[in-house]
Amino acid sequence: MSERKQFRDLAAPAEAHDAIASLDLDPETETVALDAAEGRVLAERVDATLDVPGFDRSALDGYALRARETFGATETDPAVFDLVGVVEAGERPTVDLDPGEAVEIATGAVMPSDADAMVAVERTDRVGSESEERDDAAGDVSGERVAVRTSVTPGENVMPAGADIAAGERALGPGTRLTAREIGLLAALGVDRVPVRAKPRVGIVSTGDELVRVGEDLDSDAGQIYDVNSNATAAAVAEAGGEPVVYPHAGDDYDALEDVLREAAAECDLVCSSGSTSASAVDVIYKVIEEQGDLLLHGVAIKPGKPMIVGRLDDSAYVGLPGYPVSALSIFRTFVAPAIRRAAGVPEPATATVRGRMAVEERAEEGRHRLVPVGLIEDGAGETLVYPVDKGSGATTSLVEADGIVEMAAEVAYLDAGEAVTVELFSPDVRPPTLLGVGEDDPLLSRLLDRIDRPRYLSVGSRAARRWLRDGVPDVVAVAGDPDELDASTTEIGSWTREWGLVVPADNPDDVDDLADLVDRDLAFVNRPTTSGLRTSLSNALAALADERDADRHDLVDAIDGFDFTLEAHESPARRVAAGGADAGLGLRATAEKLDCGFVSLDEETVRVLADSDRMEKSGVAALDSVLDDLDELCADLPGFRGRRSQ
Repeated sequence: MSERKQFRDLAAPAEAHDAIASLDLDPETETVALDAAEGRVLAERVDATLDVPGFDRSALDGYALRARETFGATETDPAVFDLVGVVEAGERPTVDLDPGEAVEIATGAVMPSDADAMVAVERTDRVGSESEERDDAAGDVSGERVAVRTSVTPGENVMPAGADIAAGERALGPGTRLTAREIGLLAALGVDRVPVRAKPRVGIVSTGDELVRVGEDLDSDAGQIYDVNSNATAAAVAEAGGEPVVYPHAGDDYDALEDVLREAAAECDLVCSSGSTSASAVDVIYKVIEEQGDLLLHGVAIKPGKPMIVGRLDDSAYVGLPGYPVSALSIFRTFVAPAIRRAAGVPEPATATVRGRMAVEERAEEGRHRLVPVGLIEDGAGETLVYPVDKGSGATTSLVEADGIVEMAAEVAYLDAGEAVTVELFSPDVRPPTLLGVGEDDPLLSRLLDRIDRPRYLSVGSRAARRWLRDGVPDVVAVAGDPDELDASTTEIGSWTREWGLVVPADNPDDVDDLADLVDRDLAFVNRPTTSGLRTSLSNALAALADERDADRHDLVDAIDGFDFTLEAHESPARRVAAGGADAGLGLRATAEKLDCGFVSLDEETVRVLADSDRMEKSGVAALDSVLDDLDELCADLPGFRGRRSQ
């Protein structure tokens, strides 16, 4: 049996930053084609090797001439010139100017050598015989003259050679991020290949015997889960300016881990693994780094993300991320991404913070710096409310249900409701959802939300939804069960009934007829959690059955095999039944028919949509209110659903 590793003294977050900063992540320089240089960072200075423009050129359409011959010209007493030719853009001038002569010239055309200025066509008039013919295509202006109604100075309306940038000048410096503007300048200089900083190559290794790569077959019964971290970390590396290199999944075997880590270290500037970093006896990465490399740090006083590792392996830097996706990405974003950006020469992203007030109290474990995922919502007065959405480090939905992070220092025990906080947004583009709803997990509600722009809905169940509504956090809630007494702060905007009962295998092989069969027979049952409206309806039905039998309700509950075994989502019990994992499950008729299962109807229950009365004018609430006009249409192909529009 391997010895359980205890964490060393946890490092402060500042020590983790210092440890990563001490690692060498700087990549070599590479040369890329100009058409592939967008977004890259110059590694060396680029000097102009030619003048831009390379010739004196006209800034306007008009006439090139000698400036001194226009002195004294006015609107009433113009200077008149003989036209002796035309110069178009992209052609060499073929005429010489004698005194009193001018040349018609296009914008960007080469100035004749004898001309030192040009006059805009708007300040001139053509003069000459009306009967004289002119061959414009050939540039024949013989016999025509031009009257210039203004005087010009030498160089006026002319861009001299090198006026944009002259040969020998410093065009762009090292560290310049190449955007469309810089690429345009390089193109003007004739630069077709550019020296840029190579992107730091970051090797990504996910560990754990339970992981399966996305796209491969998953055996949930064997405890397998999809490898989230390889994809998520690779995307985060690319966002930070690095080049992700994903290596084959490694299990928890020491030799296998050492082989894949050494391969990644030989090919990359930085290796990021996820998993196998905790103090568990099966987590062995720290052993590989400690015995085969240089372990600088193991464990940080931060939540989430305590089991972080920093070290070196061969010639590569190494950071070990926790296994849970939320923890892994939180640690990566906080500690690793800034180091990759520095190595790539990519500037830190624009500061994106929002001030708001806590909608509810949030408590924390003292002694550890905490990164709290939070969501944002605007109340009826337009004030920003901040609410925690942390479902735990293992819940990947926390990654998309949160808008940013609130940091709680190690000495802070709680954030009080109403307390002002600063939210560090995940990106400057983050905006609060147009509608925040919480409550029942319901298929009809999902269809309603599909018709609204940028809603957010958290399936917390009816019981929690009522608490959220009392706390003033969401715009709307969807609750099931008996109607509550509504006060002036709440407005019902719609409701529907849904038929619920027992989902059984196709053709109902156990001949389940009613709820009594669960009590009286040896049938494996799967339930919904106590937060669900369906669970409340089931409990009420059991209470009625107990009264009918003059029995104790708890005795009936105890007689049901699996009553306390619950699954979160409304389809989950039915899916367990369909997969052969239970004889019956609590669910909806619509779900049973969708999954081709049998169904034993027990009753109907009402789901009501309640809105915060002060937020009825919000765009998202108004949009939902409008969509509820289509309840009949939306219920049409959901068996067991009937809608009712509230007035």
